[in-house]
This record gives sequence, structure tokens and C-alpha cells, in this order.
Amino acid sequence: MRPDPESLGGAGGLVVGLNAVIFAAEDGEPKVLVSESPPTGETALPFGPFDPALHRTFEIGLREWVREQTGFELGYVEQLYTFGDRGREAPLAALAGSADARVISVGYLGLAPEARPLKGAGARWADWSRFFPWEDHRAGRPAILSDRIEPELRGWADEAAAPGRRAARLERIRACFGMDGAVWNEERALDRYELLYEAELVAEAKRDQSGDGAASEDNGMGESMASDHRRILATAISRLRGKIKYRPIVFELMGETFTLSALQKTVEGIAGFPLHKQNFRRALDRAGFVEGTGKLEARTGGRPAELHRFRKDAARTGAALGLAIPRLR
Repeated sequence: MRPDPESLGGAGGLVVGLNAVIFAAEDGEPKVLVSESPPTGETALPFGPFDPALHRTFEIGLREWVREQTGFELGYVEQLYTFGDRGREAPLAALAGSADARVISVGYLGLAPEARPLKGAGARWADWSRFFPWEDHRAGRPAILSDRIEPELRGWADEAAAPGRRAARLERIRACFGMDGAVWNEERALDRYELLYEAELVAEAKRDQSGDGAASEDNGMGESMASDHRRILATAISRLRGKIKYRPIVFELMGETFTLSALQKTVEGIAGFPLHKQNFRRALDRAGFVEGTGKLEARTGGRPAELHRFRKDAARTGAALGLAIPRLR
């Protein structure tokens, strides 16, 4: 499936691209579906140009691209954001047949109940912590923050000639990365990545400045991605972390039945920090989102746990809109 380049804008034209950020959870670990971007082989999100002659809607086009590139059939999907910054053209412009094309990408967030096997060449499920190693605080504050990020960002702030500009940079750093007593806000994943990009601490920043095409090898600041796909992924992480608090979409990542421990591990994986077990269970009871099935988890060793299921009727009629995620102090 390769559309006619002229129908997509031609040389110097405008291309509408489609990007998919597809999450699944495997034993509580958040996974994202990625593939390889031609011709550089960089890690990329599933993507492709929208062809108005073939695709009745953006979503239909997206589903076809994901199926072609990965063999994965999309389930739950919602529009994420429209990305149109100048300089984000590769790799979509190559697909459109013009290196000069301006690419506007419509990003989508998809959720799957399991990381099913993939058929597309180069398609795989990857831990999102590979791309954002500073985002996972389940075992405590990551060492990369104190060993690398904080000193380099302070140095970047000190480079500002004007005192006011230096103070503004420091304030942004504290707010984004929870430094100097500031609270770590898990929903600011995008702000953190954009700050690291601005300070030229991620490989994509140097790649985009040099115009060489592919990013350099991993510089210890997470695996780089093609084009602005890591920015799109950060946007999706921020959206998902915020949305589980006001919509019960986390259950899109669970199977038909699940244990409460598995549900908690999945929420912890998304939020990036451990939860207070008793308070989480109490909040679940108040919300009424889950009910026991009377069946026990089949496993060897240990006490089997009861299986639960999501109550869709409670989500429609209950007072609670999303999940409370009480942090373990």
C-alpha cells in the first residue's frame, strides 16, 4: 500500500500523516508498539500518510497502516494531538515521495488488553522506560536524575547570560523534575522531554540541528526515535497518566478477568510510582468499578487470588469518573 506521491502533496506540498501510540501491559509493565523506520532503521511508532482517495476517515487509514506495518489489529483508539512543527518531516516525507514536503501528523492513542504477537518485519513491543528511563519511580527516584540529568540541567541554566533567564530556566527545571523540594508530577512527561530537548541532552536535538537524518547512538538518555516520535510518545504517556484519573480507560489494558494485584501493578506501571495498597482497594470499592467473579486465579504455589471483572454499568452511572491512585509515601 503506497499512495501516489502527487495525491499527497508532491514536491514542497503538505502531507497529512497518521501516527499511532499503542500501549499494552505485560505483567504490569507498560509496553508500546514500535517498528523500524525506513531508510534509517530508527525505532518509530507505526505511521503512514493519509490518502483521501483510499481512506474514508483518518481512523480507517490509521488502522490500515498499523495492520500493514505490524500485523496488529487496533481495538480502543482515540485522537491524541495534531503535530505540525516545522522540521519534523522525516520519515513521513520520504513515504510521500518528497523530502521537501511539510508533514502534519494526526496522532492517536490506542490501548490493548495484551501485547499480542506481531507479524510485521521489525515490529515489536518495547518497555516505554527504554525511551524515558527517568519516568519510572516504582523502585525509588531513578539514579539518572541525580547522576546525569540534574547536574547537566543546572549547567544549562548557568549558561544563560541574563540573571532573569537563568532564574526562569531553574524554575522550569524544578517544576518539571521535582528538584529542590518540588513535587514530581507524573503527568509532565512531555514537559520533561521537551526541556531535555531544548537543553540538547537527548540525541534527537543534535540530530535535528546537524540535519544528518538519523540520531546518534544512545547517549545514555534513553533510546532515540525517528522524527519527533519520542515527543509523540511522551504526549501519549502524559495523556494516559492524566486520563486514568477521570476515565476508567485503564480497564482497556486488562483482560476480561484479572486480580486486584494485577490491576494495581498495571496502574503503578502507568503512573510510574508505587501505590498504597489498602487505600487503592478502598478507592476501588467506593468507585464500584470492579466486582468479584467467585473464581480463583489458577496458579501454582501461594494463595490463589480472586478474579474480578470491570463493571461497565458502574462506569456509566457511578459517581466516580476514574481511578484514585494514592501514592505510597
